[in-house]
Amino acid sequence: MPTLAPTPSRNPATSGGSPGTGPSVRHLGPNWYAAVMGTAIVANAGATLPLAAPGLRTAYRVVWALSALMLLTLLAARTVHWIRHRDQARRHLLDPTVAPFYGCLSMALLAVGGGTLAVGKDVLGEPAAVAADAVLWSVGTLVGLAAAAGIPYLMVARHRITEGSASPVWLLPLVAPMVSAALGPALVPHLPPGQPRETLLLGCYALFGMSLLMTVLVLPLVLSRLIHHGPLPLALTPTLFLVLGPLGQSTTAVNNLADAAPGVVVPSYAHAMSAFAVLYGVPVLGFALLWLVLATALVVRAVRHGMGFAMTWWGFTFPLGTCVTGAAGLARHTGLTAFGWLATALFALLVTAVVVAGTRTAHGLLRGTLLAPPPAAAPRRTAA
Repeated sequence: MPTLAPTPSRNPATSGGSPGTGPSVRHLGPNWYAAVMGTAIVANAGATLPLAAPGLRTAYRVVWALSALMLLTLLAARTVHWIRHRDQARRHLLDPTVAPFYGCLSMALLAVGGGTLAVGKDVLGEPAAVAADAVLWSVGTLVGLAAAAGIPYLMVARHRITEGSASPVWLLPLVAPMVSAALGPALVPHLPPGQPRETLLLGCYALFGMSLLMTVLVLPLVLSRLIHHGPLPLALTPTLFLVLGPLGQSTTAVNNLADAAPGVVVPSYAHAMSAFAVLYGVPVLGFALLWLVLATALVVRAVRHGMGFAMTWWGFTFPLGTCVTGAAGLARHTGLTAFGWLATALFALLVTAVVVAGTRTAHGLLRGTLLAPPPAAAPRRTAA
């Protein structure tokens, strides 16, 4: 089963130290990019809300700067991981419980890039913010496409998937192109008029389509696994919130694409895109709210059965943030204050989730437990 926790080393002799030596980047997996995503979405989602309280914009800038610093730190640490522990990195790719998290790398790049243009421009200036977002969006999109094609290939050709092991984590590499589709429209006005703008706009629609159709294929597998095999293990229960990701992000995408369409495509197309944003977004967001209730009920059940903190808790954050941006987009296109209030309420839940997950993660890092070698990696004692 997929997990957001560090993967045990299968070769204790090369784990980089003996038991008790403390944290090591050897056990730093791609799942840690979820913390960057969850932090960045606070700034991105907050910037879309119909709120104008003093100090909010400054708070969003601080969160964006923190997410950018987290991204740079994690990229450096993961580079060291690949250089010094290539065997473990390869093992991650060949492990069906870890490989899907490579989609998080793409989404972390995209989320920080989107925040750079949305709120970071107040610090960097618009030209620098546009350039930074263009680079991060381009690299993040390429990584996302590689993950969306490569991880399913590995699952078919190299991984050995047992029956009934479908997990919401399988959605991670598939939703990455949807994040590109949602954040790409912000770059459209900064391209030369004419074909460059239209190419990017329609390219984002293509990204939307490939992610949506793959999600439609995988979601029934996840629901079937829950119905036929019961609830997920306690530590994995928060990953149920990952289903909100493609739902909220696709709603965000169609609304952002509709915002960018006027003047880029012919008026009839722009009008159709605006109508599609509402006709698609409202029912999909409705389903997202239904899933939110189901997932919350299962999380409450898991808490009652003793669910403790794990890195899976970051699964509460980014998907919830996409529902905030989706609801905010519908508020813009329908003019209904109900969607604005919904976005604000979901944002309050998002901030709470990020604060809790961030605090517990920082505590785990300070204690050295989150990056310490798992017990299974410790060498066995031999008889004297």
